[in-house]
Formats: sequence, structure tokens, C-alpha cells
Amino acid sequence: MALLIRNGRVVTAGSDAVADVLVEGETIVAVGRDLAAPASAEVLDATDKLVLPGFIDPHVHIHLPFMGTHAKDDHASASKAALVGGTTSLIEMICPGPDEDPVEAYELWKSKAAGAASCDYGFHMGVTNFDESTPDKLKKIVEDGTASFKVFLAYKGALGVSDEELFNTLELAAELGVIVTAHCENESLVSELQQRLLADGKTGPEWHEPSRPVRVEAEGVHHLMTFAELTGAHVYVVHTSCQEAVEAAAAAKARGVQAWIETVIPYLVLDDTYAQQTGFEGAKYVMSPPIRDEQHQPYLWNALANRTISTVATDHAPFDFKGQKEMGRDNFTMIPNGIPSVEHRVQLLYHHGVTTGRIDLSTFVDSASTQAAKLFGLYPKKGTIAVGSDADLVVWDPDWEGVLSVDTHHMQTDYSAFEGWEQVGRADTVTVRGEVMVRGGEFVGPEGKGQFLKREPTH
Repeated sequence: MALLIRNGRVVTAGSDAVADVLVEGETIVAVGRDLAAPASAEVLDATDKLVLPGFIDPHVHIHLPFMGTHAKDDHASASKAALVGGTTSLIEMICPGPDEDPVEAYELWKSKAAGAASCDYGFHMGVTNFDESTPDKLKKIVEDGTASFKVFLAYKGALGVSDEELFNTLELAAELGVIVTAHCENESLVSELQQRLLADGKTGPEWHEPSRPVRVEAEGVHHLMTFAELTGAHVYVVHTSCQEAVEAAAAAKARGVQAWIETVIPYLVLDDTYAQQTGFEGAKYVMSPPIRDEQHQPYLWNALANRTISTVATDHAPFDFKGQKEMGRDNFTMIPNGIPSVEHRVQLLYHHGVTTGRIDLSTFVDSASTQAAKLFGLYPKKGTIAVGSDADLVVWDPDWEGVLSVDTHHMQTDYSAFEGWEQVGRADTVTVRGEVMVRGGEFVGPEGKGQFLKREPTH
């Protein structure tokens, strides 16, 4: 079945022009003006709309046992939510416990997505332990097509790695040519600050941020950069929340460290006053690193605009307010971390970035799609609109107006972090490899048709 998208403003990271896009099967076969439609083609009129490459969220948690509970989304719900928001590919963090076998964990995570995800998907392999058996197991995982690792410089006694394990992981990654994504905080300082706050009776969610202040995050980034410099590994700092953390990574890049920077949408649109709400409402906004003071937002937006920050992801980690976030009602360290946002990342970035003039359309596409594709071995199959690329396409309606709400979102959480927010712009039509999955902002595609994204080492 062929598909012709006609008269749209086709925007990629490096081009912007009115054109038609012709799809045959799963692939883009032509981009240009006044293309002829094959007799059997479906024709979509995109006049006055944007035609964008399918968006890629390079940092999500879906199957996630965490802090004594389990994330609410599965691949069926998360992928539908992603698609409605214009995201056509997800890269999920695999987070095994330090006592779990890496290959067994990898196969478990893969099995949760296979036949359930409606968008395409890949993984970052979490390394939470490193012994003499680890290299062969990680090599097997890389050979299977998962060409990126994840390490935690946080969560002491749980997911966090020692300096010896960090060094060995980065050294192996450099040998294999895979990139290492990293959660950067100083876990010892976090643990000490948490215990002192609790001992002083400071137990509410408003104390989560003071237990993980900006210097703790920046020190974690600096720590990672030292190890990357010594090993030659390529590293990617996930969810940078503040000026100090970005500056630590940028300084390392300036001296030649192969490093890239991600922020996530909550840091761009929320500030710490949300976590300071009374009545435990602030627990809805607990994530790590924490939501920061609003003074950091202009810096983050500017760093995104000048491309110091490469990507905007979500760190989607969905937990209910009732029954799950409430586990930490008397102890903020027990609040499951995460803000459900996989459905609204692109919409929020467009509304708060493009319509306000903070970023242009090409930066919007680059940061939410193209850079992730390039960094994680998916480009040009994903992340752009070009002949030969997968027909992952988003017809974006820039004039749509509506309101975000738990009553209408597709994520399985019992709250929205953006309840009642008025928005301009949305994904109207979304295709995955040429198949229409969303029409008029509603999921219509076949369920479970997502494919595993097999990637080769590129670094």
C-alpha cells in the first residue's frame, strides 16, 4: 500500500520546505513537489501542517521494578501513548538488580516488549555489577543489537556501581564501540544528606530536592567525565537538570572528552514549587535528579537552542499517586521516582519551545528525533525524512488547541503532572514504517506491531 502526504511543510534537522512525501511499503521513496500518486495510494492533504520525522524518546522506563513496586505502564499502553504524542521509537533502560544475570535480565526486558509494543523499540543495557563473567555477557548483548549501556552513579546499595565497576564498564564500552548513558549524582552525598534530613524530621516531598542539590549532580557529571577521559569511552549524560551539570559536561567536551548531554521535558517546563505543594501533592513531581528552581530553565532552553544539549527525552517512569507515590508519605526517600510524560514530551516541547521562540523548528526536530537517531545507531533509517528512510512520519497540526488531563491521556497513571495545561499543537497523523497508527490525534493502528531496533556499535 502506498501513501502520499501532500503539500505539507516538511521539516528536518537540516531542511525546511513545502513538499510531498511518497511512501511505498515501509520506506520513503520520494520527497519533492507535485509527486504523482500511484493508483492504489492513500493521499493525505497536509496543507498548513508540518510533516516531521517520527520522534524518538531515547530514555524511558516501562518494565520497571523499583523501590518495592512496579511502574504502571506496560509496552501496550506506553507505546500507544507515545504514538499519540508523535513518538514512533522508544529506547528503554534495562535495570537489572546487581545480583541478576545480565543476559537473563536482557531477555526478560525484550520479552515484555515483543508482540506488545505498537511503536518500534530498543534498549540500553544497564550495568549494575561488573565481575569476571560480565564482559562476555555484555558482548553477547551487543551482538544481539543493543549497542549502548546504562550506568547509575546513584542509588547507593541498589543500582549504583563502584568506581572499579564504572572504570571496567567504560573500558569495555570503548573496546566495543558502544556509548554509555549515565545517571550522574554523587550517591554517597545523597545518602548522607537524606539521612540528616530525615533525622531532623524533614520527611515530606519538598525535601527531596535539598537531598540531591545541584552540586551533587554536577559532581557526578564531573566524576563520569574523568573516567571517560581516562578510558576514551563515549558517554551520554542523561536527564541533566541544572546549569552546573550541563557546564560540567560541556567543560569536558571542550577538552576533548566524547560526551553528549540530554535533558528531559519536566526540567524545561516544571520548577521546584510543584514538589513543594502542600498535602503531599508534591510527591507527584518527585524524580531524580529533582525538579530545580526556575532560574535554571532559561539556561537549559538556551543550551538546547545552541545545541550544547543534544537531546530532549522524558525519563518516563510512571507510578500512581495513590498507593505508589503514597508509599513515601512519611519518608520522602520511599517515594517512587518518576513523572509520566512519554505522551506529552513532543507537545510540551513544541508549545513551550517553538511557539515561544525559544527554539526553532529544526532544533525541535533535531533534539527530539535526529540526534537520538545519530547517537544510538538509528540514523538515517530513523530520525529524518529522506529517500530510503523508514516511513516514520508525523503530520503536525500547529493550530490545534486543547488541554492535557488524566481523563484523556493514554498512560496508565492515575494523575497527570500537567493537569489542565492548555496546549497549542499536536500530532494529527502518525505513521510507523508506512502504516497509519494515529488519525485525528487518536490511536487507530494495529497493536503490537512494533519491531525491535537492532543497532550496531557506532562509536
